[in-house]
Amino acid sequence: MAHALTLGRRGMGRVWPNPAVGCVIVADGRVVGRGWTADGGRPHAETIALAQAGDAVRGATAYVTLEPCSHHGKTPPCAEALIAAGVARVVVALGDPDPRVAGRGIAALQAAGIEVITDVCADQARADHAGFLARVVAGRPFLTLKLASSFDGRIATATGESQWITGADARRAVHALRARHDAVMVGAGTARADDPTLTVRGIGVTRQPVRVVVSGRLDLPVDSALLRSLDVAPLWICHGGDVADKDVAAWEKRGAVMLPCGSAADVMAQLGAAGLTRVLCEGGGSLAASLVQADVVDQLVGFSAGVALGADGTPAIGALGVKRLGDAPRFVLVDHRRIGADLMHTWQRA
Repeated sequence: MAHALTLGRRGMGRVWPNPAVGCVIVADGRVVGRGWTADGGRPHAETIALAQAGDAVRGATAYVTLEPCSHHGKTPPCAEALIAAGVARVVVALGDPDPRVAGRGIAALQAAGIEVITDVCADQARADHAGFLARVVAGRPFLTLKLASSFDGRIATATGESQWITGADARRAVHALRARHDAVMVGAGTARADDPTLTVRGIGVTRQPVRVVVSGRLDLPVDSALLRSLDVAPLWICHGGDVADKDVAAWEKRGAVMLPCGSAADVMAQLGAAGLTRVLCEGGGSLAASLVQADVVDQLVGFSAGVALGADGTPAIGALGVKRLGDAPRFVLVDHRRIGADLMHTWQRA
């Protein structure tokens, strides 16, 4: 199962709105087939592993990181494929809460006389499928808030200079982080100030994440790098409901996908409804504060540099209005490591 989970992670950021599933088929003590969800969400991991196993699948054990689907969608049910292939046993890491499945896949396997073992490596599977689970259960994507800041928590100097606070190794790690998410999100202020492309570069990735810009007033430059790179990666703009129809139409004509949104929580709900399961927010401070206040941040990833910018620098997170320490949002440290000259630290919801 650990091997199946490793395979499944290869699909992170590449298979939405589907889960990034891994499957390993074992017969007579050796692996005869393995697969992970293909780009775009199909074929499914089980289908790929079964095809690779061929006739050796009969009487074999299949290890799957999420309950095999039981409904007819754009692909046939994986539970039916496992039954037809003649496997003797299926080991499942985690049940699928999708109402179209929700135990039906396991029940179908058992009804066909196949032994089913569940909850193997369930904690790791729950972490790996956190984006899919958040979308199905909470109606929004799993949200990672990334902050690259000085030792004293500033993301720019008093004059707005921000490139580069952290070093090249940290920036490369950020590109790897982008590649594991379905979308990269920034606010309108960051889009205007930095003119970013928000693409994954330098690590051999071909499938790019969606670029999301939250701009309530739709006050974005029309000659931006985001627009010039539409042939590389899609651009979605979350705008306020009071923006003129002609302005929305103008951006649609340029190739952007327009999503009318309200609060930060509504932004996340709209992105979930559009199929995204994992979103990486890269700032700035105002957007970060609104997401924290809306209680939709699942993970913090910080890159801290050994430089001090002082109180007149731009804070990494804008004002939260916290008056009592006990009311401050809390996160739990789950990882920390040195990245070049900087420190990378990861925190998850308490």
